[in-house]
Amino acid sequence: MTLSHTLTGEEPEHLTQAGRRQAQVDPLAALREPGDPPWDVYLTGTVFLDIIFTGLDSAPVRGTESWARGMGSSPGGVANMASALARLGLRTSLAAAFGDDHYGEYCWDALAQGEGIDLTPSRTVPGWHSPVTVSMAYEGERTMVSHGHEPPPEEPAPDCPPRARAAVASLTPGRRAPWIAQAAREGTRIFADVGWDETGAWDLAGLPDLEHCEAFLPNAEEAKRYTGADCPRLAAHALTEYVPVAVVTLGSEGAYAVDRRTGEAAEVPAIAVEALDPTGAGDVFVAGFVTGSLAGWPLADRLAFAGLTAALSVQEFGGSLSAPGWSEIGAWWRRVQSVEGQDRAALRRYAFLDRLVPEELDRPWPLRRAVPTIGFRRSG
Repeated sequence: MTLSHTLTGEEPEHLTQAGRRQAQVDPLAALREPGDPPWDVYLTGTVFLDIIFTGLDSAPVRGTESWARGMGSSPGGVANMASALARLGLRTSLAAAFGDDHYGEYCWDALAQGEGIDLTPSRTVPGWHSPVTVSMAYEGERTMVSHGHEPPPEEPAPDCPPRARAAVASLTPGRRAPWIAQAAREGTRIFADVGWDETGAWDLAGLPDLEHCEAFLPNAEEAKRYTGADCPRLAAHALTEYVPVAVVTLGSEGAYAVDRRTGEAAEVPAIAVEALDPTGAGDVFVAGFVTGSLAGWPLADRLAFAGLTAALSVQEFGGSLSAPGWSEIGAWWRRVQSVEGQDRAALRRYAFLDRLVPEELDRPWPLRRAVPTIGFRRSG
């Protein structure tokens, strides 16, 4: 199933209406009851301003000047995950520090007004400038340069995280995040990923907050290093000694997951796509898996949906810019069914989308996506 999008350079529609359109599908509508937590997912972390250069023919060469044919800007960092969740219709709350500069104001407005993300637990920090990442995308890869300073230690996570069905945490080897245990005690389901262990220890005991987590989603290399297993699938099974659900991403091979509580194991192959920019794909995968988990889908459907959303994201440039919503998912589903000679068995793997994607969200394919740029002024 190889499909591609085209990034356009025309002046964009503002994100405000785009974010609200995506939220027209509520994947948890049948489950909502009075007294539920006000938020589906809670996040905390660092928001970056991402500036993305596109249309580079090759990697920049030292001592030369390279010209990019396109450029976009958007909130990045934890905003990638928050945007992905919100575009899938989940009520998302984010605690983050924002600089009191124009970059911070832009990111705040893009997330709150554009994506409908709750920023009540977030703070603007006087005198602190926004972290910035410049990303250069070429040949399906990316090169990034970042700059920023640590925010004051009391920012941004609040003492008491808001009530939420779930939270996504990025675990740091050797450190506890007190809010994780507190959220878990309140009934929040914790989904965790992890970055590269710079210490080289690769010791699961060094991830103390794992005991509070429902699911752990490392990549294949991380899973093998943490468990000592030679095979990422065996590593997934080994991880269920520490966490109920282990999901191991396998790159171009897809993903494998095990649920210790039900005895389920599932593997879903990746969708073959032309990758333009992998920025934020891991965040989008986690957002898709969390969505399916909160909706109570079977494990294989959760994996397939997570892989699909990640595949759609890499066909666009940028992190939060590329996160798909239900319009994109619906357009993809109808498109692949109309392709002659399509693998029928592969299509059956995604047949669960029939009950999720309403006809009124159908839009032309390929999609023309907004590319926000700081400083645009709207006439009138």
